[in-house]
Amino acid sequence: MQGSARFVNFIPLIFVFAVFYFLIIRPQKKKQNEHEAMVKNLKKNDEVVTSGGIHGTIVNVKDKTFVLRVDENAKIEMDKISIGYLKKAR
Repeated sequence: MQGSARFVNFIPLIFVFAVFYFLIIRPQKKKQNEHEAMVKNLKKNDEVVTSGGIHGTIVNVKDKTFVLRVDENAKIEMDKISIGYLKKAR
């Protein structure tokens, strides 16, 4: 009798873990995979917005970084991970 009572005490804990997995962990992992795929597919002349809010156009793709043109004569080099999203074509 005591063994089954211990198992019954763990049921709420298992339920809470399942809720956390399906509401927090799984969607975050999916979003991370989508972001990684988006960064891998970026190429020259794509317009992007960084996670810091800088808008620019990719002028050079390197192994771990992008070179962004943010103005006529202003270029900055940013880590690939800092790209927030790709601007949609109008």
